[in-house]
Amino acid sequence: MEQNINTEIIPMPRIGDKAPVFKAVTTQGDIDFPKDYKGKWVILFSHPADFTPVCTSEFMTFASMEKMFNKANCQLVGLSVDGLYSHIAWLRTIKEKIEYKGMKNVEVKFPLIEDIKMDVAKAYGMIQPGESNTKAVRAVFFIDPKGIIRTIIYYPLSLGRNFKELYRILIGLQTADEFNVALPADWQPGDDVIVPTAGSCGVAKERMDNESDMTCYDWFFCTKKMSKQNIEDKVLNKK
Repeated sequence: MEQNINTEIIPMPRIGDKAPVFKAVTTQGDIDFPKDYKGKWVILFSHPADFTPVCTSEFMTFASMEKMFNKANCQLVGLSVDGLYSHIAWLRTIKEKIEYKGMKNVEVKFPLIEDIKMDVAKAYGMIQPGESNTKAVRAVFFIDPKGIIRTIIYYPLSLGRNFKELYRILIGLQTADEFNVALPADWQPGDDVIVPTAGSCGVAKERMDNESDMTCYDWFFCTKKMSKQNIEDKVLNKK
């Protein structure tokens, strides 16, 4: 039986895994990832190529929202398989020439990784042959302050990301961690949150029989109010 000894299988990282470690050259200098970001959340995201319209719209949007992400203790790190000088030329073009949806003179200050050999893209499963062998898909990795992958999203080449949703995910992950709660469908800061499911028959009965600060739809599904201000105080203004 013939074997293809050149076939390299790299397992795709999963939620709960440690973020793959790498060192890279970026538009903001060399980085050691995720070591350089210890204690912070990171959104590591890839784009297919420089000087492309969807990617340009995405980078302008991310750069315009960077202060919001930074306030939530989150750093942005971009990646494509293009070279450093291509990155620099593209980002200069964005700042000097592109006006889109009221955004202009947009300066991208977060690092953009050079990944010509695709080492990082392969380690993170950003190269998906069914979409392209030579370009990274639009992958998004949310990595917590301990270097653990908490959320993974993949978009195809043709579909730009929803950046309001990316921000919602970041705040949602931090809210769930800070308050030991879960979050229902379409949750936004200020909406009710889900309390942990009752761990015993006694607690379940108590929840259903007694009035409390919770609303119980059944023994396994109870919510409580949590103000947007409370989240801002504990998440966005957390020191």
